[in-house]
This record gives sequence, C-alpha cells and structure tokens, in this order.
Amino acid sequence: MEFLIVFETVEGQTQKISEFVAERLRAAGHGVRFFNAADRLASVTFDGIDKVVLAAPVHERRHPKGFEVFVTASRNELKAFQTLLISVSLKAAFPEGREEAQDYLIEMKMRTGFDPDREMLVAGAVRTSSYGYFESQIIRHVVLGDRDVDLVDGVCEFTDWDALEAELDQFAQLPS
Repeated sequence: MEFLIVFETVEGQTQKISEFVAERLRAAGHGVRFFNAADRLASVTFDGIDKVVLAAPVHERRHPKGFEVFVTASRNELKAFQTLLISVSLKAAFPEGREEAQDYLIEMKMRTGFDPDREMLVAGAVRTSSYGYFESQIIRHVVLGDRDVDLVDGVCEFTDWDALEAELDQFAQLPS
C-alpha cells in the first residue's frame, strides 16, 4: 500500500511525528511519500496513492494557513482516499484541554470543508528555544497552567507515541 503524508510544522514536533508515521508504515512494508504543505512551490500528485495521512500543529487556536489552504484546494482529491488527520497541540496533552483541542479541529474542518475518515488529537511539545518572552509566558501560564515541566535541553515532549502507533496501525490495516 502507498501512503501520502502531508504535513506542516512550526517548531518541528509535527515533522517528528510525521517521520515517526513514515518509519512505522515503512516497517510494515508500505510505501511512503511526503509532502510539506509549507513548500508553496512544490506540487503533489495523488497518482498511485492508497491512503493519506494529514498532520499539522495548532498555534494560536488554528492550524497553519498553508496547510488549511492545501486541504481546501485538495479536498475533492482527498475525498477519494481514506484519510487520517493528526492535529498536534499542547491542549491535547491534558484532559481538561482535550475539548478545546477538539474545537480547533472542528473549526479547521469547517474552514476547509473537509472531513477526514479518522482523526486524532496528538499532544505536541514545548520547545523553549523557539519562543520569545511573550510566547514563553503564554505557554507557561495559560497552556501549561503553571505545571512544573521538566525541560531537557529546552524541550519537553507530551506526544503519546504508543497511542499514535496504535491508531496508525489500525488506519493502515483498514481496507483501502
């Protein structure tokens, strides 16, 4: 089976998640093609594709505009495939934030007019080196809610790799 992974990343965690997805699929014997929606000059083809994985982070309550533009422009092509949409946000890391994380995904689906076959809320990461003072204060006091976070080299991952692997395995086994 041939998979197309369409992603956009802001701080790098969604790219790391997309690479994890690709490694898992390749290990299961599937072919994988990547498309970075941030590359405005690149073109994508759906020829030979069986399934599509879409992955994007949430920043300031929405997924990247370029990713949403890609999904909107490609929604008719995407409807021909089974799709898994991975929405990456820090809100998804905490039980009290999951409803809000789901709202971000609902809003994106309304803006793009595309409803994937499967969707998954995936917790992202904190990368302090990519934040200015204002962003770091928002992350610490609003998103993390003053939780004590153990940063290793300025990074704290909240991604549940086992849950991502389980969802991906189910998606890959569905008949295309």
